[in-house]
Amino acid sequence: LKVNQSLQNIRLGNNQIGDEGAKSLADALMVNKSLRIMDLKGNNIGAEGAKHLGVALKVNQSLQNIRLGNNQIGDEGAKSLADALMVNKSLQDMDLDSNNIGDKGVQSLA
Repeated sequence: LKVNQSLQNIRLGNNQIGDEGAKSLADALMVNKSLRIMDLKGNNIGAEGAKHLGVALKVNQSLQNIRLGNNQIGDEGAKSLADALMVNKSLQDMDLDSNNIGDKGVQSLA
């Protein structure tokens, strides 16, 4: 993804990517300009992985849809993603279904 500039959709749902894998994908998102959809649902991504993705989303301006449902992002991870949403101008759809996000996380996103 760091060098590929034609791929528009990557579906990696229901694997075991975890926080380290999310960091690797976030590093790629920092430079990729073609990806529009990234599906990472069901991958054991926690707050640390969400933090890395949030940093990438502050820079990336091509991604329109990120699916992060069924992970373990929690309140801290939701805050990292909310911070990214204040800067990102391309993202249109973010799925955070089933992520143990409580009141604090929702307040960050609101």
